[in-house]
Amino acid sequence: MQYQANDLEQHWLPFTANREFKNDPRLIVGGEGLYMKDHKGGTVIDGSSGLFCCPLGHGRKEIAEAVYQQLLENDYASPFMLSTPGTFELANRVARITPDSINHVFFVNSGSESVDTALKMVMAYHRARGEGHRTRFVSRERAYHGVNIGGISLSGMVKNRETFSSVMPNVVTMRHTWNPDETFVRGQPEHGVELADDLTRFCETYGGTTIAAVFVEPIAGSTGVLVPPKGYLERLREICDEHGILLVFDEVICGFGRLGYAFASDAFGVTPDIMTMAKALTNGAQPMGAVAVGDHIYKTITEAAPENAIEFFHGYTYSGHPAACAAGITVQKIYEKENLFEKSAAMSDYFLDGLFSLRDLDCIKDIRGFGMMGALELKAKGAPGLRGTQAQKDCFWNGLHVKFTGDAGIFAPPFISEKEHIDEMMDKMRKTLESL
Repeated sequence: MQYQANDLEQHWLPFTANREFKNDPRLIVGGEGLYMKDHKGGTVIDGSSGLFCCPLGHGRKEIAEAVYQQLLENDYASPFMLSTPGTFELANRVARITPDSINHVFFVNSGSESVDTALKMVMAYHRARGEGHRTRFVSRERAYHGVNIGGISLSGMVKNRETFSSVMPNVVTMRHTWNPDETFVRGQPEHGVELADDLTRFCETYGGTTIAAVFVEPIAGSTGVLVPPKGYLERLREICDEHGILLVFDEVICGFGRLGYAFASDAFGVTPDIMTMAKALTNGAQPMGAVAVGDHIYKTITEAAPENAIEFFHGYTYSGHPAACAAGITVQKIYEKENLFEKSAAMSDYFLDGLFSLRDLDCIKDIRGFGMMGALELKAKGAPGLRGTQAQKDCFWNGLHVKFTGDAGIFAPPFISEKEHIDEMMDKMRKTLESL
């Protein structure tokens, strides 16, 4: 099916060059397993699990059936002063796979909402403890924490925030962890633990008692898969404990098996106080996110309020939507039944072998990876990002979807991938890059 630009004009697409796209659209009209169909009848293998949110692949009928049946039975109920059974079942299932001390789950509708919710939880926690003077937040350069005002305030990706000037004050950023002298590293880099001491410098400069929380992606995903150096996350945890600062892991991309473990906190052996999540929670079949918090966070906030009073004045109309919960419950059952976190771990070596096999290409600047997530960074050609943007479009018409940020192409294959699928992804990427 062909589409003309004037058929597409009314939709303002997100994170897209709208004028260019509408003149040469790339539309997905179907999907099953690892493959999607474009509007011209072509087949596209999904190398990035949609937007990191479809590790089970596309077209899972059991998820669709669960959502359909839920909508027939109970399509909506207010989440304020009411609830539905699915919210409790899904919360229990998520809490079973979070670290032992993290047992309370608050549902939202996206990763962006999960970050803004976590910010409010941090504020409420410190206020309940009589430490409302903790008003400063710490993030990192090249960080991506969604697109709501709180997340943009924490953002370290300049294009995501330079247009939007009215952001939260009192946010400071640590250095990012990519080292240009330590490239083509598979897994965690050996050097860079000292970068965590930026947090110590902030404590010395502003006072540790003024800092409320540190927000980090265990692996900085959207900026191009920046894997933390050995000891880095552990050192952040130590400094936070020393100064009473909360540590928040943004697990929106890393969570639910992407690193071969339930969460990055397990992969790196570091337990945060709060975890944000979304994407693979429902396999992308329904919009949903969540914030999982340590018992001390939940108890402090709820027990500070008077009996029978609302403890946390926050929530969304669609928090814990019945259809989203139905999708989430089904997805968690599939992860368990098909041992997909274990399969992700088992496929990691083959995937990383394939990714690093591309390092001989002249256009490659760096390759990084951990678990079932990796990035190849292209040498800039002209303005930064131009080469990557062209590569993403060329990949699509060569039958491969890979998400690019600037000049970094980010692979995150579905967990149902077999070796032949990994080979196909790498062959099509090689073909694309050889012709750039």
